[in-house]
Amino acid sequence: MNVGTAIRAADHRTTTLVVEGLSCAGCIAKVERGLLGIEAVSSARINFTTKRLAVAHAPGIDADALIESIKRIGYAAHPLVEQAGSAEVRESRALAKALGVAAFAAMNVMLLSVSVWSGADGAARELFHWLSALIALPAIAYAGRPFFVSAWRAVRVGRTNMDVPITIGVVVTCAMSLYETAIGGAHAYFDGAVMLVAFLLAGRLLDTVMRERAQDGVTALLRRLPDQVMVMATDGSVARMPIADVGIGARILIAAGERIGVDGIVEQGISDVDRSLVTGESAPEPIEPRGQVLAGTMNLTSPLVVTATALADSTVIADIARLMEAAGQSKSRYVRIADRASRLYAPAVHTLAALSLAGWMIAGAGWHESLLIAVAVLIITCPCALGLAVPVAQVVAAGALMRRGVLVRDGAALEKLATIDTVLLDKTGTVTLGRLEPVSGIPQDPQARRILLALAQTSRHPLAKAIARTLEDAGVAPALATQFREDVGNGVEGVINGVTARLGRAAWVSPTTDPSQSTTTTWFRIGDGAVHPILFTDATRPDAAAAVDRLRALRLNAQFVSGDGQAVVDALAQQLGLPARAQMSPADKHDRVVALEAAGHHVLMVGDGLNDGPALKRASVGMAPAAASDVGRQAADLVFFGDRLMPVPIAIAAARRTARVVKQNFAMAIGYNVLAVPLAMAGLVTPLVAALAMSGSSILVVANALRLRSAAR
Repeated sequence: MNVGTAIRAADHRTTTLVVEGLSCAGCIAKVERGLLGIEAVSSARINFTTKRLAVAHAPGIDADALIESIKRIGYAAHPLVEQAGSAEVRESRALAKALGVAAFAAMNVMLLSVSVWSGADGAARELFHWLSALIALPAIAYAGRPFFVSAWRAVRVGRTNMDVPITIGVVVTCAMSLYETAIGGAHAYFDGAVMLVAFLLAGRLLDTVMRERAQDGVTALLRRLPDQVMVMATDGSVARMPIADVGIGARILIAAGERIGVDGIVEQGISDVDRSLVTGESAPEPIEPRGQVLAGTMNLTSPLVVTATALADSTVIADIARLMEAAGQSKSRYVRIADRASRLYAPAVHTLAALSLAGWMIAGAGWHESLLIAVAVLIITCPCALGLAVPVAQVVAAGALMRRGVLVRDGAALEKLATIDTVLLDKTGTVTLGRLEPVSGIPQDPQARRILLALAQTSRHPLAKAIARTLEDAGVAPALATQFREDVGNGVEGVINGVTARLGRAAWVSPTTDPSQSTTTTWFRIGDGAVHPILFTDATRPDAAAAVDRLRALRLNAQFVSGDGQAVVDALAQQLGLPARAQMSPADKHDRVVALEAAGHHVLMVGDGLNDGPALKRASVGMAPAAASDVGRQAADLVFFGDRLMPVPIAIAAARRTARVVKQNFAMAIGYNVLAVPLAMAGLVTPLVAALAMSGSSILVVANALRLRSAAR
């Protein structure tokens, strides 16, 4: 979907826009509250990292009307054009240019100021002041535009934002300096004003760059997707075509070493694919005809011909990107606290500045000194660090988990996951792979194994596929067979060297065979030879024991809740050393979660199937494997990829670390204001030092959050 295009959901649509000029959580709160005041708008959520606004609204309002409403609030907005990164790059580039101008001017003005500080007097001092003004004022007019434009947009609609006090501080400092220069005064502050702008720009540029780095790896991958693919015509010719022009069912040729641009099914070729983005596994995965490939993954070793099954916004990678975007828009308790604090910023800072001015005037200080102190208060009391405390930490942590194969669908899930004390694990498809493997009955005779593989490869039945996978992994080569035939509902047979071999149901393979009661047994026979019953079991995830041990190390109470039979569940529970409840219905699992939550526990439910949906929704946090049913994935707050269970304890550990970092960020942001504001009001902080302190607090918070890049371990 092109952004700005509405998506119908029930009787509402969702429009996504990019909002310019957002500086802190206070800006976000103003836009969201302003839009929620429109009757047709039901929700508005801004992702601070990407500056994207998602608005759910009635069909009677369109993107243009929303953009006009945002303009009246004091901000510019436009539809998001899916050339990811261009807006962020333009913002960084503009800030870098402005910083260069401000820094160059500051160095030159400081050289002139040194002469004044060294004792220049009379005409020399006035000349240096005028030269400083000629350098500083144009530089400030150009470099300060990010602050001035943002402040003007707010003021002209009767609102305020954090750039208003910054603008007032810079303009008042320049005006005071120009007045002093005109009357031949001893002091001018052009050096302080231009350095103030430079430091503010440096802080905002670093903030922008760090937020860009914090964006999830999926979005970064989408930027590298090929714009064109090679499409094969019916006559075998190949032509490059933009992905937007490719239709479902097109045959795509993917060269070795090329990134795959569509979701599809392999028609021809055998290769290896790097699917680390989706599975979290770094090892290449083999792919063969009828295997599935995903957009954004890499074809490594041999060419493939793929039939396209999904394009553009319908691919799995696009779904992941949308889920990650939604995660960034969700609001946790900490975000809501920061929002409320930021709303109080503008009235509080202007009140404090006014009180400082009035107090120092009453105390006998001159208007010049009193005004400087008020300017310092305006600059130093900034909620940037508080606004960044939560969203940057959540985005960095979500990106780290994504690289380890865990998709965070809801940003608030990390906050809740950090409080988990109980983990309920479904069995089939969760602790196990939901993938059958033969455990006994495969013949040891090499020729018999080759014949069995030849039969198994001709069928798409799950049991036959499991046999074929096991024998192929063992390096067995199929026998040459003729006259393959599949008897639907019974099995498959083939003729090898004039002898008929069969694989399938007991009564069909050998009418005299006494069939087992197990539904996971199949039979194999060559001619009139012995009948081989092949027994299957659901394979346990290879790291299940290690994952359970780590859950214990995290001091979590883990237990099985399964709908399978008691004997099967008990066997696995004994193997992993966990308590278990078997033969549980969906209602039983839901009730178990309710009982634990009512007893004061915080429950993580890990399940994959339709029968786990109610429990997943009812638990404090729900988590599902990527192979889960649609209901399971939609009900879950987190989704993990691959065959490993370790992403479950990894996600919990990352969430706990994220919670610690968020608390540290809050402490630093609040501590900064508690310390800085009284110092500024006491006249102990100059405007220049105030700018340094404000920028430094934001950079410190973002840098602390970036430590979470290694949180998923």
